[in-house]
Amino acid sequence: MNISRESVDAIKDLSVSEKVIIVEEIWDSIARSDEYPELTVSQKEELSKRIDSYHQYPEQGRSWEEIKSDFWESK
Repeated sequence: MNISRESVDAIKDLSVSEKVIIVEEIWDSIARSDEYPELTVSQKEELSKRIDSYHQYPEQGRSWEEIKSDFWESK
């Protein structure tokens, strides 16, 4: 796909709120997609280490709910 220079320039001229709307639309289209980028070898290795660590020490770490709660409480 080729995006024209004019399109890029037009996007640059938009307000921040208009740019955010475009980014949200793009992000939503990515989230609905069944395509995922291929992980690099180092990403696969890191993911494997983290999964192994979780299985070895399941009591360590925190749930997403705990992390989110701490984040919102710090605001």
